[in-house]
Amino acid sequence: MDPNAIVTRAKSIFSLPEVVYKINELITSGNTTNQELEQTILNDPALTVRLLKLANSAYFGFPKKIETVSYAITLIGHRELRNLALASTVATVFKGISADLINMESFWHHSLSTGIIARLMAYDINCRERIFIAGLLHGIGKLILLNQFPEKSSQILSIGETNEGAIANAERQVFGFTSTEICVAFLKEWNLPASIWKTVAYQHDPTSVEHINSDPYILHLAILIARYKQKHRNRDIAANDIQSLCKTEIYERLGLDNEMIELINTVAELQINEMLNCIRPGATVDNA
Repeated sequence: MDPNAIVTRAKSIFSLPEVVYKINELITSGNTTNQELEQTILNDPALTVRLLKLANSAYFGFPKKIETVSYAITLIGHRELRNLALASTVATVFKGISADLINMESFWHHSLSTGIIARLMAYDINCRERIFIAGLLHGIGKLILLNQFPEKSSQILSIGETNEGAIANAERQVFGFTSTEICVAFLKEWNLPASIWKTVAYQHDPTSVEHINSDPYILHLAILIARYKQKHRNRDIAANDIQSLCKTEIYERLGLDNEMIELINTVAELQINEMLNCIRPGATVDNA
């Protein structure tokens, strides 16, 4: 099987709205104005509503209500707003995946959990905006394979989400590549920054190569914590639980303290539920 052909087909099926491409283009150029960005967003009323809803959510926790796009841009900034535009539309892009193949509410709950937990862990590392998107999108390779090879992919996923190593091995045996590799290639097609897709590429084994920053380590641990909390019905996680989930060198490199763990236990779920309701209104998830 040719992974490039798979990604090419996927791009024609799972296309971002034109307004999201335009926002990304404006921000990537590095010289766009607040007014240009505002007008682009206002041209899409549905996106405008979703962005303002997210801007007023616990994800940011602003004390004053944000009522205009221009105010949101001023407070949030260009890059964070681009990420919100992507986050608010990505679930719609993949809405065609059959519920018989995968529980999409559970999938997006895990994806959002990963992104938000990663963002909390990156609070002091100046990479919050990109690490959230890496977390949100880290699993979409599975959706692409489910769309194009539903029977084979669903059989592989039945191994269980908690055994990513076995899933990756099965994918490589059946397809000749993994869903992570498909995800990375697809994010490149969406013209997302290298800082995002390079992080996603090492989500399961960040210690396999040396990295210039902690992003892959943060994403890896966020995936594990999100899975733990979903499996245990959002039970609080303790330091010793986290240590048991990952390699010692990862835990030591990130240096999570009790304050950060408390944030993950108290703040994350509120942000997750509010954002899930923004991107999939009415969604309910059984965290079993």
